[in-house]
Amino acid sequence: MLQTNRDRLVAISVIGEVASPRAPFDPLRVGNDGVGRNLPGSGGITYNVRIGDTAMGWAGDHVEPGVTIKNKNEMENGALQSLSCVGNQATVVGGDAKGAKGYVTGTHGGIEHLICYFDSDALESLVVGDKIQVRAMGQGLELVDHPEVKIKNIDPDLFEKLGLSADGDDVKVPVSAVIPPQLMGSGLGATSERGDYDIVTNDLTIHEKYGLGELRLGDVVAINDHDNTVGRAYREGAVTVGVIVHADSFASGHGPGVTTLLTSRTGKLKPVIDKTANIARYLGV
Repeated sequence: MLQTNRDRLVAISVIGEVASPRAPFDPLRVGNDGVGRNLPGSGGITYNVRIGDTAMGWAGDHVEPGVTIKNKNEMENGALQSLSCVGNQATVVGGDAKGAKGYVTGTHGGIEHLICYFDSDALESLVVGDKIQVRAMGQGLELVDHPEVKIKNIDPDLFEKLGLSADGDDVKVPVSAVIPPQLMGSGLGATSERGDYDIVTNDLTIHEKYGLGELRLGDVVAINDHDNTVGRAYREGAVTVGVIVHADSFASGHGPGVTTLLTSRTGKLKPVIDKTANIARYLGV
């Protein structure tokens, strides 16, 4: 097992509440094809879309699997979004589902949502406004012997289940797909410490060429020539690894969202294709 500094990490509580979906007076969203659609999007409790399911083809736009939470206080929401890590334990602390435990599965930028997995029984008991507390831990995690690989936004227990291995100075990581750099869109330039950025799926030719139709929510994917060390940017030779956190979109420049987990601006991350590389399997859900 690769050596980390997990014994020095701080575990701290952050909290949010189940956030209602929102829509403007005119709910039509105009897609890249010029068609207006009134569809479910982000927010709320999504009962029939969860990690492990396809990220493509839903009659929706930016659908977030499971439960969306947010804190109404801007600064407290900032802590919820930036300190929570994929794989952290989330616990319902009020309402009929009180005591139910789940996991953080991603962060969604722009609208600043945290996305969580809960089982079906909990989903049926939850209501909008219920509070969910996260045991936030993982920010500051480092690989002791591989300083050129940076770790971001992942719980140390989940990190140890990714199947990483050392190959000299390089670190091999199983991924379900490798995404070419030109396909990354919305979210470029923003911080990689929270939120996500989108794989653009509007070009059907490229869509088919790279097998994007096979992407699943929760898939661990690599992005070639992208450096997320400080923000998200193109850098030839860099490699970033992240997790698919929300479903596809009809909007130009948008598609399935990726929250950053690992990055190396010097290309010390080496993706190895493993179609089972999905956090649903790693979390046992």
